[in-house]
Amino acid sequence: MTATTTTPQIKLKTVALPAEHGGWGFLFEPILLGLLVAPSWAGLLIGLGMFAMFLTRHPLKMTVNDRKRGKRYARTALAERFVLVYGVAIVFFLALALALSRIEVFTPLALAFPLMLIQLFYDLTNRSRSVLPELAGPVGLAAASSSIALAGGWSLAAALPLWVIIAARAVPSVLYVRARLRLEHGKPTSSWPSLLAHLLGLLIVVGLAGLRIAPWLPVPVFVWLLGRAVWGLSSWRKSVPPKIIGFRELAYGLLVVVTTALGYAFGI
Repeated sequence: MTATTTTPQIKLKTVALPAEHGGWGFLFEPILLGLLVAPSWAGLLIGLGMFAMFLTRHPLKMTVNDRKRGKRYARTALAERFVLVYGVAIVFFLALALALSRIEVFTPLALAFPLMLIQLFYDLTNRSRSVLPELAGPVGLAAASSSIALAGGWSLAAALPLWVIIAARAVPSVLYVRARLRLEHGKPTSSWPSLLAHLLGLLIVVGLAGLRIAPWLPVPVFVWLLGRAVWGLSSWRKSVPPKIIGFRELAYGLLVVVTTALGYAFGI
């Protein structure tokens, strides 16, 4: 028999919306890029489905954790309702997207699904701050850019580089922020994983551009990001609040999206 506990005046946003802010950028970057380069109603519906999927994680985690404790708070019932609403939204938007396009548009999301499951598993076991889920989640979400492009009429070969570009931005960003925050809190850390990830991301984007399957325009942004990591993880950096670090990463992500979209639009 489970214990019942009531909590007065529950704020809806604490149950409906995730507490972390960095995830929003990793969600909207691939959706925005896909819609900019290949706009379509089916693509928009895929983006809405991914948005609903992203929102589901928080109330689902809350529900599972409360049940593990053998308790049922007032927030538990509310969280269950949000899981149901978000779940229905996922099915509705993706089913409608399928009706307007073809099953192949979900190929990138199917390939990314194991990565999303990794993040969800770590979420439900209260280990979401581990490096593996923090990397798997953004890379999985990045697949939305390719699926949206497919819905807009692109071929799979043309659409997959979008996923690669967004992932090449996301992985170094995660490693940089983790290392930078540890330094800001006076904790020892190694800068090499972040620096190597930035260098690899730059080489990947240069390689795609050199093969003429992606534009050159975002390359300078990746050069800048590498320089930012070298400086930001060095002894010369200036201390800044974590919130500022997060906002800067959102701006860098938007810059990658805009330059990539413009590169495709103008062939540069």
